[in-house]
Amino acid sequence: MPDSIMYYEEHYVLLSPNMQQRFVNLAELKLALQELLVPMQQDLPRDLQGKQIELQVESLLKTDCELEATDGRWQWYAVRLEK
Repeated sequence: MPDSIMYYEEHYVLLSPNMQQRFVNLAELKLALQELLVPMQQDLPRDLQGKQIELQVESLLKTDCELEATDGRWQWYAVRLEK
């Protein structure tokens, strides 16, 4: 049986549209996604429209790994920093 730590997502790599990568924790990723979503409320995908920002962020984290923002495509991936 696999170790449960393999499914624990605590750290992420966040890629900006210019392919700059930044290692972030879950709280930092949520904050970055909120900052991206605030100015995009009129242009959101249908499944995110009409929800509170916090619910939009949670939905993105559970179902997606990228977001097409006004400045380009943002991507995030869970990473494990320790062996």
